[in-house]
Amino acid sequence: MKIMAVCGSGLGSSFMVEMNIKKILKKMEIEADVEHADLASATIDAADLFVMAKDIAASASVPEEKLVVIDNIIDINELEIRLRAYFSQK
Repeated sequence: MKIMAVCGSGLGSSFMVEMNIKKILKKMEIEADVEHADLASATIDAADLFVMAKDIAASASVPEEKLVVIDNIIDINELEIRLRAYFSQK
């Protein structure tokens, strides 16, 4: 599985989310290839799952079932809750 953390410019904030995703997946014992990118790189075939903030999710060109939307990109607890909910449906 490939997961992409996405922010508007693909720099600092998406990298931080990428690192948090890796921590959470390790805790959940899920293996995945995780990277970060800008919104323009978030194309439907670029990853299996996209994680991004609510403010840019509406501009994303990926289907809702491949999207995890977070309200606060620095809240690792919210990110964990959203990822656990996503993986519990799979």
